[in-house]
Amino acid sequence: STGQQMAGTEDALSPLFERVQARAMGWPDTDGLLPWAAQDAQHAGLPATQGAWAWITPCHWQINADHVAMDHPAHLDLSPGDSEALRTAMQPYFAEDGITLHPTARAADAESDSDAAPHVTPALPRAVTWLAQGDILRDLPTASLARACGAKVDAWMPRAAQARSLRRLQNEMQMLLYRHPVNDARAARRQLPVNSFWISGTGSLPAPKVSAAKDVAPHASAAAIELHSDLQAAALRDDAASWVRAWQALDGGTIAPLLDRARAGQTLAITLCGERLAATLLLDNSRWWRRLQRRWTDPTLAALLDTL
Repeated sequence: STGQQMAGTEDALSPLFERVQARAMGWPDTDGLLPWAAQDAQHAGLPATQGAWAWITPCHWQINADHVAMDHPAHLDLSPGDSEALRTAMQPYFAEDGITLHPTARAADAESDSDAAPHVTPALPRAVTWLAQGDILRDLPTASLARACGAKVDAWMPRAAQARSLRRLQNEMQMLLYRHPVNDARAARRQLPVNSFWISGTGSLPAPKVSAAKDVAPHASAAAIELHSDLQAAALRDDAASWVRAWQALDGGTIAPLLDRARAGQTLAITLCGERLAATLLLDNSRWWRRLQRRWTDPTLAALLDTL
């Protein structure tokens, strides 16, 4: 049966699939303030509830006559050593605005074949990303990497008053990185230079809810959520053949065991998410007459896919 539905818009800072994740974990649904970085800090043993946090992703900006576009940060294929050299060079400039850059495990994961952490923005599973901590980041709405990646960045730049310092930092980093040894070595290897950074994942983790008697049962954890974005990647490239192959891979690798669980009567929920709508499909174990009623009232799967 069709369960909860969520609507999205193309101009929202937080894409719909991130909002679905956030709601499943019990986070407030505030556009541009989903606390992915604070959650990373918590997992890394850093004081996630102290100060404010953000992701800083080194990236390549293509400067054109009338716009600036961001290349996919994962395509940089930064090594852990190069990532640390860049972070060390950039840290003093960030410190002038009270921001500390922390290395994260994602930098080391950039060259591994292990799966990304489930809470990581799925569009960029292997991009090198650092954690930033500083009061200037508090309550600063930022656009997801999934919005800016491969797009014109102008429309997605943060517009809050405190973001002026960050835009100045981006200009300073372009000058600093222009002749940095890491980029000199990349140029010799005919690789794109790192010439800017993107800020995202801002927001504060909600305080845990505790009752007088005992802790209230928590929402789903990130580890309980499986998110698959292969269809998204193919759709963004307008690659119909890859889109079909992605469905076939999902059918054989992900959906097949779920089908076995469904036949065994286990509780299941699958959310199909597009740009405009996310719809959750629930395994229906209700009485036969309720199932028959829903068969005539629920939209068909084909009709539902047309609305996403």
